[in-house]
Amino acid sequence: MKIDLITLFPEMCGAVLGESIIGRAQKSEAIEIKCHQLRDYALDKHRRVDDTTYGGGMGMVMKCEPIALCFEDIVKQREKRPRFIYMSPQGKTLTQEKLKELAEYENICVLAGHYEGVDQRVIDEFIDEEISIGDYVLTGGELPALVFIDALARLAPGVLSNDECFTEESHFNGLLEYPQYTKPIEWRGHEVPPVLYSGDHAKVDRWRYEHSLINTALKRPDLLEQKQLTKEEKSILKEYLELD
Repeated sequence: MKIDLITLFPEMCGAVLGESIIGRAQKSEAIEIKCHQLRDYALDKHRRVDDTTYGGGMGMVMKCEPIALCFEDIVKQREKRPRFIYMSPQGKTLTQEKLKELAEYENICVLAGHYEGVDQRVIDEFIDEEISIGDYVLTGGELPALVFIDALARLAPGVLSNDECFTEESHFNGLLEYPQYTKPIEWRGHEVPPVLYSGDHAKVDRWRYEHSLINTALKRPDLLEQKQLTKEEKSILKEYLELD
C-alpha cells in the first residue's frame, strides 16, 4: 500500500507516522507513506495556498491550483492515479467497513484541509470522496488525516504480525471487542474469569464470542440495530439481560 498525504505540516505528520507500528512498517517496506508540502506548489513568491472567499465572510479558502499541481505530481510519481480522499467534516463518517473497502486500493492520496475548507471546484474535479472522523470541527485536517492513515495502514499485509491482530478487534465484525485481562489473576478483590486461564481454547473462544456480543449490547446498542442477529445471538443476549 502506498499513501500520499498533502499537507501544510509534513514535518509534524511525518514525525507521527514515523513512530511505533506504522513507523516500523515503513522501515520494513510493508507500506510507503509520503508527506507532501502543499506550499511547494504555490504560484507566488510568498507560497500562499489560500485566499479570501467570494461572497464575503470570515476565514480563507484553500486555492485550487496548488492542490491540483500537487496531486498531478503525485500521479506522475506513482505512475497511477490514487484514490483521492479529502478529510472534511462534511464527509461520511469513517467506519471500519469503509477502511476495509479502501484497504483494497494500492494507492491512496489524502488531502488535509485548512482554514474554511477547499475551493469546491478542486473537490468537483479531483476528489473521489470526502471522509470525516466525527461530527465536530478541528483547527485543521492533519489530525483527521493521521487518524485515517493509521487506521488504514494497519490493514495492509505485513503491517501487523497476523490478521487476528485486527480481525478480533472492536468494529471489525460489527461488534465491540470482548474484555481483556492480564496478570495478576487477582487484583484488589477482582479476579480474571477462570475460563480465560483454564487452558480450554474452545471455551475461551466461546466466552470471547459471547462477551463481545454482550459488550456491544451494553456500550453500543446502536451497532446491534445495524446487525442481523442470529437466533443464537438473540438467545445469548436474552439470557444475559434476564440474569442481569
